[in-house]
Amino acid sequence: MTIHRGIFGALLISSFAAGVAVSTIASSQQTGRSEPAVRTVAPRADLTAAEKSVTQLFEEASPAVVYITSVALRRDFFRFNVMEIPQGTGSGFVWDDHGNIVTNFHVIRDADRAEVTLADGSTWPASLVGYAEEKDLAVLHIEAPRSQLHPVTLGNSSELKVGQTVLAIGNPFGYDQTLTTGIVSALGREIESPDGVPIRNVIQTDAAINPGNSGGPLLDSAGRLIGVNTAIVSPSGGYAGVGFAIPVDTVNWVVPQLIAHGKVLRPTLGIEFASDHIVRRSGIDGAVVIAVVDGSGADKAGIRPVYRDRRGRVTVGDVIVGIDDAPVHSSGELGLILEGYQEGDAVTVTINRDGQEKKARLKLGAAR
Repeated sequence: MTIHRGIFGALLISSFAAGVAVSTIASSQQTGRSEPAVRTVAPRADLTAAEKSVTQLFEEASPAVVYITSVALRRDFFRFNVMEIPQGTGSGFVWDDHGNIVTNFHVIRDADRAEVTLADGSTWPASLVGYAEEKDLAVLHIEAPRSQLHPVTLGNSSELKVGQTVLAIGNPFGYDQTLTTGIVSALGREIESPDGVPIRNVIQTDAAINPGNSGGPLLDSAGRLIGVNTAIVSPSGGYAGVGFAIPVDTVNWVVPQLIAHGKVLRPTLGIEFASDHIVRRSGIDGAVVIAVVDGSGADKAGIRPVYRDRRGRVTVGDVIVGIDDAPVHSSGELGLILEGYQEGDAVTVTINRDGQEKKARLKLGAAR
């Protein structure tokens, strides 16, 4: 009896399903509608010459771009265990086939450890080679095989023109190997470095640059490096159409020094200067001399540092307000001016002493 009920139920279900199918077909015939057909994909024309150029440039240049993750070590308050805390992420690029990687200083600032992920997905521990905080540039090193290193092609920034096409490759918001395009929207801009010293001749671009793009390359339409993406202007913190890149001519001068010496070397006047922010609060325009190295060019030229008067009060001595024909408004600005000189060059220093301008001729000492 149970079997008969099972057979009856199966027949009933089959009859119901068949009825539904017949009903559906009848309904379709009544309404004149049929099942939708799969649409045919229309063939497209070949990529335009401009599109081909961009895609080819990306394929050739993107292997040089890397993803950088920095980590800080912190001690657990309760257990006293040392923990690794993600410090930040950014971009960079392969400088040479020896494993040197260039990025922004602020990408690895305050980090205890960093890792570099190459375009092929391999990740390598990185060591710090050197940095120039006043240029917002740093060099890391990884022990990757040369076969996996694809150095960026260098261009120059002195010949750039407003309106020419530029491309940025980086890792905005952690999305690696991202390409954005735009133009050079202005030249000769000035931005502030992490230590407050101005970075000059900066490139302004409208190519989308977002958090995570920092340290990545800005390329011209030939795929050559023309700048290092470093900052944006945005009330919200996201892309707002104004980005800045450190010009490659500056990068190409700084990076070899960082690789060779770990820092930027400049010829010296033999002078120690007061901190700029203290000088600014005092309302003084120029670089205030607080000490002179014995036997230096400044010492031989009679430059006077800060001193105490007969009553024991600290009194400003000489304030440097010019080097040759260039005005000096701060010690940071003076450092930028000295970048254009070599050890042994003679310069004319204009000083303000007791409210009167005087000039002194001195020879620049060894870079340090």
